[in-house]
Amino acid sequence: MNFDVWWLSYLALGAFIGFFAGLLGVGGGGIMVPVLTSLFIAQGMPKESVVHLALGTSMAAIVMTSIASLRAHHKHGAVRWDVVRYIAPGIVVGTFAATFVASRIASKPLAIFFACFMAYVSLQMLANIKPKPSRDLPGPLGMSTVGMGIGGVSALVAIGGGSLSVPFMTWCNVKVHHAIGTSAAIGLPIALAGTVGYLVNGWGAPGMPALSVGFVYLPALVLISAVSTWTAPVGARLAHRLPVATLKKIFAGVLMLLSAKMLHALFF
Repeated sequence: MNFDVWWLSYLALGAFIGFFAGLLGVGGGGIMVPVLTSLFIAQGMPKESVVHLALGTSMAAIVMTSIASLRAHHKHGAVRWDVVRYIAPGIVVGTFAATFVASRIASKPLAIFFACFMAYVSLQMLANIKPKPSRDLPGPLGMSTVGMGIGGVSALVAIGGGSLSVPFMTWCNVKVHHAIGTSAAIGLPIALAGTVGYLVNGWGAPGMPALSVGFVYLPALVLISAVSTWTAPVGARLAHRLPVATLKKIFAGVLMLLSAKMLHALFF
């Protein structure tokens, strides 16, 4: 492909991610990481660093989406800021620390972990699994510990944490719409800490392409972010008109197929 086609690919990816983020309330990392990995390999970037570059770029792209989502949920009074206050420190520490771990894991094992986690998320969507409320939120120390775990996994798979934080808060008797809104709020510190971590750990790494800073590839970041901010509101407006339950199952299938495509590109 020529240079123009790559740019069009990033624009198309941004449009797709934004639309489904608005429609289904999901982060874009599950789509961005496998697609970017495959695109980077096709562009001739070294296989030993493409997954790290895809994770860093995805995490940076999630920043703008997180800000927009946070503002929308805050306007509707759906953010539990008391939860954010206690869980955010652990989130930041866990996310930032996990980028150091991820940068020292080879691309293939990292891709396998990503694919396994996406399989878990997909099965959760397909089965519509929702934990039953059975306890209260833990204290500040417990919240910070949970935050570290959520942040750590989120950094390894470049997600905003919703697939972990929403079930946790629902299990702790937080109302569903508050759990979703609060998850959107803690997605911002995850994205910021993850971005900084991948910038630091990728700084000076060998074989990085031109126009990259650390493990963040700027052309993909700019184009994906620019388009996704336009298509996310479109998806949100259609959320009450389209069969979301059916679309979630299709989305879950897409996640598994893209993860399988990423593994195939890396191993064959």
